[in-house]
Amino acid sequence: VQLQASGGGLVQTGGSLRLSCAASGYSFWLYGMGWFRQAPGKEREFVAGITWNGGSTMYDDSVKGRFTISRDNAKNTVYLQMNSLKPEDSAIYYCASDKVPVRAVIGTHDYGVWGKGTQVTVSS
Repeated sequence: VQLQASGGGLVQTGGSLRLSCAASGYSFWLYGMGWFRQAPGKEREFVAGITWNGGSTMYDDSVKGRFTISRDNAKNTVYLQMNSLKPEDSAIYYCASDKVPVRAVIGTHDYGVWGKGTQVTVSS
């Protein structure tokens, strides 16, 4: 089981990035997915989540209206489109898989498989 996040980088305030998370080794299409982030000296925090079929999404208030989570089950990939980036969005971003398959809703916890992160840096 492997999750590999990519797409991070350095961007100016107001810019955009699209993160990708490629899954392998399990039935990706049956599990909800989430994006989390951790800034230096801070706790890891939930950013966005999406159910197994893409039917429901959830966002932290700090990113609502700016970030969009989506998935392509045919490609075993989940995405995080980040627009209007702010310096406070700078962090290592991680993707994670829900512990329970085929859940009707996605939550902020109860994730079982984690990928290595990708660094996002937003300059002011």
